[in-house]
Amino acid sequence: MLSWDEFDKEDTEVVAKSANAGHPTEANMDRLDSAGGAAALEARAVTATDSPAVVRAKTALDNLDIAEGLAELEGASARVAVDEKAMINCRADLNQLVPFKYDWAWQKYLDGCANHWMPQEVNMTADIALWKNPEGLTDDERRIVMRNLGFFSTADSLVANNLVLAVYRLITNPECRQYILRQAFEEAIHTHAYQYCIESLAMDEGEIFNMYHEIPSVAKKATWGLKYTRSISDPKFETGTVETDKELLRNLIAYYCVLEGIFFYCGFTQILSMGRRNKMTGVAEQFQYILRDESMHLNFGIDVINQIKIENPHLWDAEMKEEASQMILQGTQLEIEYARDTMPRGVLGMNAAMMEDYLKFIANRRLSQIGLKEEYPGTTNPFPWMSEIMDLKKEKNFFETRVIEYQTGGALSWD
Repeated sequence: MLSWDEFDKEDTEVVAKSANAGHPTEANMDRLDSAGGAAALEARAVTATDSPAVVRAKTALDNLDIAEGLAELEGASARVAVDEKAMINCRADLNQLVPFKYDWAWQKYLDGCANHWMPQEVNMTADIALWKNPEGLTDDERRIVMRNLGFFSTADSLVANNLVLAVYRLITNPECRQYILRQAFEEAIHTHAYQYCIESLAMDEGEIFNMYHEIPSVAKKATWGLKYTRSISDPKFETGTVETDKELLRNLIAYYCVLEGIFFYCGFTQILSMGRRNKMTGVAEQFQYILRDESMHLNFGIDVINQIKIENPHLWDAEMKEEASQMILQGTQLEIEYARDTMPRGVLGMNAAMMEDYLKFIANRRLSQIGLKEEYPGTTNPFPWMSEIMDLKKEKNFFETRVIEYQTGGALSWD
């Protein structure tokens, strides 16, 4: 029979357990560690029921030296302090995401996840009918659609390859790496979107996807960007010297400030102008969401560039400033030439001269965003509606145009 003293004893134990809830004692944790370690060793033991292949696997793991793996994770034996984190050449453990040093990078990752979309969610039926109709679009408008799908179908692949094969490895901050992974996925979605448009409109895929080889105004932009990837995409390339750190900085400026920050803007403006005129509304909607993503990529890249400058002021010397300025001006010139090639005469309420003003306005923005002098004084934005589109919230009209039952472009009938 239980006595009142025993009841009191049980109550005391319950109170003690409650007080320690979520806070295991050191002694208990030591006992658990010991028991867990023993159980893990027991699991390695060869048993009579193990097949020869399982026996070989267990035996091979007996020779696994964890010291070798830990040696590759510099600083892995110690917890990371915020001050130890850096954008490049960081010696802290790259696998420890928190504590964050750059809250803005994590917030951009969260914002990117919140804006997730897929190409098949955009209805392409009206575009197919318009493209099929010989009277649906003018030759100038068809040229714009084809040229831009030709450039963008490969441009986002160039960006993704640069991120995955070079930038991700060389940026040594975990929260920035987390955003870069998200960006790389978004670049894949963008390439998917262009393919979805091309397939839906039954375009010649060989012609469109090879424009970056065959059309000079498209090829020049691709060639310009690729030269800034060659060295850092070499698996043996490492930062840590002034010259190699500058090489990475050049790449970031080329891809964020120029490729995504200038090369995309002529095409986006042209396609979105079509959408404003109720033409190719599906393609325009895809470009609308892509532009919103690219705007976030650009802002992230600018922050990374400026943070590298803050942490490594010796890199941002007069020579580097001049080089960065020239890169942006060269990119602007190539985009002006692309604008003239894609619309040799006025179309969609715009012309090449207006586009040139817009691109110079954008170039001034890019220069000032990384602390350089504007080179086109007095330029203004002839397309203020572009700013409104970039501020679009997905919920505004996304689900009004969403396809209820997905169909790939190839499954949509032309009859």
